[in-house]
Amino acid sequence: MRDFVDGSAFNYEQGQRARKLFAAVVLAALDDAIADDKKYGNGPEQIARWARSRDGREVLSCAGIDPNERVVKGLMEFVAKGVRTSVALSREESERRLAAADEHEAEAA
Repeated sequence: MRDFVDGSAFNYEQGQRARKLFAAVVLAALDDAIADDKKYGNGPEQIARWARSRDGREVLSCAGIDPNERVVKGLMEFVAKGVRTSVALSREESERRLAAADEHEAEAA
C-alpha cells in the first residue's frame, strides 16, 4: 500500500512539473507575439493563429488551460496591451496596477 501512495505522489509531482513546462511555453509564445506586435504590428493575430492551431491547442491543454475562444480572445487582449509576461507577472507591476485602480476609483467618487 505504501508503494502505491509513493508512486501516486511521484506521478502527481511529475504531472505538475510537466504542466509548468507547458505553461512556460505559453508564456514564451505570448512574448514572441508581443515582439511581433512591436515589430510588425500583427501580434494579436499571430497568437490567435497559434492558439487555434492543433499544436497551440495541445500546448494550452497540457498547460491546464482550456483552449476555447474566450481564452484566445484573452490572449489577444494581453498581446495588444504590449506588456511582457515577465513584467506583467512581477510584484511591482501588480502593485502599480492596484494603485492606479485605487486612484481611478478615488477620482470617480
